[in-house]
Amino acid sequence: MTNTNNIVIIGGGHNGLVCAAYLAKAGKNVTVLEASEEVGGPAATREFAPGYKASCAHLLNLLDDGIREELELSSNGLSIAKENLTTIALAKDGNHITITPDSVEGSGLTAEDKAAYAEYRRFMTKFAGIIGAMHNLVPPRITTDKENLVPMAKLAWKVRMLGRDDMRELLRIGGINIYDVLKENFDNPLLKGALSLDAVLGTFSGPRSNNSVFTALHRMSGNNSGAAGAASIPAGGMGGVMQAIAGAASRAGAEIRISSPVKRILMDGMAVSGVELENGEQISASTVISNADVRTTILDLLGARHVEADFARRVSNIRSKGNAAKLHLALDGLPSFAGLNESQLGERLVIAPSVEYVEHAFNHCKYGEFSAQPVAEITLPSIHDRSLAPDGKHVLSAIVQYAPRELGTGWTEGKAAFSNAIMDVLETYAPDVRERTVATELLTPQDMEKEFGMTGGHWHHAELSLDQFLMLRPVPRSAQYKSPVDGLYLCGAGCHPGGGIMGSAGKNAANVILADQ
Repeated sequence: MTNTNNIVIIGGGHNGLVCAAYLAKAGKNVTVLEASEEVGGPAATREFAPGYKASCAHLLNLLDDGIREELELSSNGLSIAKENLTTIALAKDGNHITITPDSVEGSGLTAEDKAAYAEYRRFMTKFAGIIGAMHNLVPPRITTDKENLVPMAKLAWKVRMLGRDDMRELLRIGGINIYDVLKENFDNPLLKGALSLDAVLGTFSGPRSNNSVFTALHRMSGNNSGAAGAASIPAGGMGGVMQAIAGAASRAGAEIRISSPVKRILMDGMAVSGVELENGEQISASTVISNADVRTTILDLLGARHVEADFARRVSNIRSKGNAAKLHLALDGLPSFAGLNESQLGERLVIAPSVEYVEHAFNHCKYGEFSAQPVAEITLPSIHDRSLAPDGKHVLSAIVQYAPRELGTGWTEGKAAFSNAIMDVLETYAPDVRERTVATELLTPQDMEKEFGMTGGHWHHAELSLDQFLMLRPVPRSAQYKSPVDGLYLCGAGCHPGGGIMGSAGKNAANVILADQ
């Protein structure tokens, strides 16, 4: 018999934990089943070498302030080691440029570029606000029902209230590529390269790819204090954020079980009846919520036979090709970056010398190759958080692109070669980085798929694009966090509003479930 009071959540990632916290606060009997030995998935802080710790997700820039306050995350241990990181676009000759939300400084910048940057930030922030306003809303269905027409009308009104000129500009650039927008506005190659990197991190796209303006706006769309897109380093790594959310869920009454991988979702007729774990244990529940990616949920855990063929086809066609690798270096001391002092080393460092460089790096992955000269977002979080490395030692954490999940030579052969290519690029800017390195960990999309269960090793579970957005995300008929199967819901990054540590998908899913019950 199905226990109608039980709710099971598959996966203890941030959205699953947020969903659990809201449901438990509403008095529901919630159990979270996490396959790994700790919650957080790729955001968990892990020891990758003796005494050295890092997390795959390394910067916090989208966490919703409403969720942060409602779940009292600060009272549950959330602390920020360094807020509002400055971005430093690295130049080989040491003549770097420094980018803040308000200004850009450095040699080679003209007064025109500085003025254009201020205007660029103005309209991009304004446009990102439109996306951010939708984060905590359940996407409307495309119907003529009043309950769905009203949200659509409100969205259209927000766009109209941008004003004639800004509305026209949003409609012009919203679906195009960031390359053209940057070429229109700036001359400085280093500035254009750094801004283009923000548009393609974590995606299977380059600056010339359509939707790259949209992904740049998504990165800036967080409903949190500070400037749009501002990034911070949490104390304890991103795992500190995960532990705070887990603490909020536990305090609300949710049970969190680690080392509990789910084998399959159980069915009773046309409705879910619970889950079966890998060890054979069965847990009865009338509601099952999956924080796993949609393809894993529907095709593997549930089974395609339980849904219509057209829906299964749509799910199998979700684009989720991972293209970003994560590099962790254990260092015996701080590396020397030409032109940077120690305080600057604690900021966000990017290697993207020009928009053309970024595009050329992307070209390789179209043919199943890794980038010979990759781009990177680099932090040295141990400068601000000494718990991440032994005394006097440091951690370098870098997101590196491009590294396609389906490498032509295979990652067994290609991993060492790509690692060497990354170190060659790093050495161009920090000549002593190799001699400072005592241990290396490189996680490819294949590694992330295997370790964290993400199909394709894609952070967002599904590529962020206009055809996989809002009421189309992840696919029609499941865009409101409901699957076609009674009692089965979705709450992962493959749902609206997408990836990034924000928690909105988990909160929205909880609201839908509470409304249904």
